[in-house]
Amino acid sequence: MASTAARDGWEVVIGLEIHAQLATKSKIFSASATAYGAAPNSQASLVDLGYPGVLPVLNGEVVRMAVKFGLATGATIAPRSVFARKNYFYPDLPKGYQISQYERPIVEDGSLEILLDDGSRKTIGITRAHLEEDAGKSLHEGLANASGIDLNRAGTPLLEIVSEPDLRSAKEAVAYMKKVHTLVRYLEICDGNMQEGSFRCDANVSVRKLGAAKLGTRCEIKNVNSFRYVEKAINYEIERQIDVLDGGGVIKQETRLYDSAKDETRPMRSKEEANDYRYFPDPDLLPVDIEPAFIAAVQGSLPELPDDKAARFVRAYGLVAYDALVLTASRELADFYEAVVRALGGETAAAKLAANWVMGDFSAFLNRDGLEIATARVSAGHLAGLLVRILDATISGKIAKDVFEAMWAEGAEADVVIAAKGLRQITDVSAIEAAIEAVMAANPAQLADYRAGKDKLFGFFVGQAMKATQGKANPAQLNELLKKKLAP
Repeated sequence: MASTAARDGWEVVIGLEIHAQLATKSKIFSASATAYGAAPNSQASLVDLGYPGVLPVLNGEVVRMAVKFGLATGATIAPRSVFARKNYFYPDLPKGYQISQYERPIVEDGSLEILLDDGSRKTIGITRAHLEEDAGKSLHEGLANASGIDLNRAGTPLLEIVSEPDLRSAKEAVAYMKKVHTLVRYLEICDGNMQEGSFRCDANVSVRKLGAAKLGTRCEIKNVNSFRYVEKAINYEIERQIDVLDGGGVIKQETRLYDSAKDETRPMRSKEEANDYRYFPDPDLLPVDIEPAFIAAVQGSLPELPDDKAARFVRAYGLVAYDALVLTASRELADFYEAVVRALGGETAAAKLAANWVMGDFSAFLNRDGLEIATARVSAGHLAGLLVRILDATISGKIAKDVFEAMWAEGAEADVVIAAKGLRQITDVSAIEAAIEAVMAANPAQLADYRAGKDKLFGFFVGQAMKATQGKANPAQLNELLKKKLAP
């Protein structure tokens, strides 16, 4: 199916329910560890297993983390929130119910601003963010004609972040999801590891005729843990629904799964309503009362948030908005960039050069080798040392790429590589002129054609002169001297 937002005459309406696994060391209602990758069922206590007679005890850290998120999104923090039992049967839900928040969530009425492809900005409402426990996990691989249940994840704390149905395309949905992903990592409340399932989303998708006030019947695409798959799944679902409606059919409200191998969504189960879950306040848990002093203390602990940091990068370093957005997409990348800029003295020209290198070669090498910034093979100080040699014309930008590659491979400083490989840029006018004159003498036909008006041959002479100097001639000087020498 075509990957498009919608066909003419239709409007897409999307809302996301993002599940962020909170970065606590223990579970939301027990002391069991939350470390990823432990042997199956080795991190599940009697509380997690739902044994009779055991009582849940709320982990206070999850409250602080939820309040942190609420304050960062301009939301209202409920002075009193209540945990409820959400009843349903699933093999990896030991108690037969999930402890969640329903009528009285801890966070309500927030918002985030996203940047669209055309450079405009759009505010996306956040209906609520509530605390709940995760279910366990069903395992199927390597088990012939059977399924295994791993309850290590049961009871892991989640913050479910529910958006308003303000998104109108798959691209907007991905932009919003990325914004939330950036924010929870800045706040250090979630590691954002999508491969491990600690950040995933359910996408509610519907279509309606343009101009219609009533929302269409929605389908929920469950548990998508990749930005790319979220976009592909939503686009497929949009086209599927339009095909059904154009063919005279009706959309059934249901939960669907996205099959990445086939690039399609397929039915999982009919969509439940709130009454199907038989919500009621959990009798084993007291209401959560939050004092203004606690909120004030959390407010004081907030870091500089991504939007504020990006705005400061534009003001302080003269960056364009897009570059500032890229550099602040992760706290680690922003900190690395600022460390480079500080080492360069903070001047605008140096800051822009640093931005190009951090977004360009540095990030490309990290991605190529699958490394995190903490394990990068070129430090901020070493990268700044390389950029100094570009700024003082010791080497050209082109040579700098070769130097950087050697620095990455050897862990050496720029000056060491430049000296060892003899890469210092040629700035001596007489040496450059000698190379130009040799090239002119070796190419009389091209010289005659250029002087006869074939201006495009200028590039030929630049290339030949660079080759003659082994790429070491200062490009600006070379161009200026060539123009003079080639003139009739």
